[in-house]
Amino acid sequence: MAIGGGDGSALKKGTAELLVLAQLEDRQRHGYEIAQQIAARAEGAVSFHAASLYPILYKLEGRGLIAGRWVEKAGQQRRRYYRLTAEGRRVLAERRKSWSAFMQAVKQAAGLDYA
Repeated sequence: MAIGGGDGSALKKGTAELLVLAQLEDRQRHGYEIAQQIAARAEGAVSFHAASLYPILYKLEGRGLIAGRWVEKAGQQRRRYYRLTAEGRRVLAERRKSWSAFMQAVKQAAGLDYA
């Protein structure tokens, strides 16, 4: 598996999309909750700001991988909740498999299996 592009933007984009899709696997969430979940699971090592998270959500929704709906609750601001679509679940499984193979290759190449 090759990594193209000197700045790694394709790798970062793929990582961000994988992380967002993974947060929606068990239940629907709104954007802020998705960001909080990523930070919690990554123990603070990875975080998203709204300025970078919402464009990812819009792209995933536009590609049919997630579906959003507005929800209004008494005493709360209206929020858009997102859920995985069937295609989103398929893509998530595919990306996990690819990332697992990629991470194994990195571990081997970096000698991390022996550290």
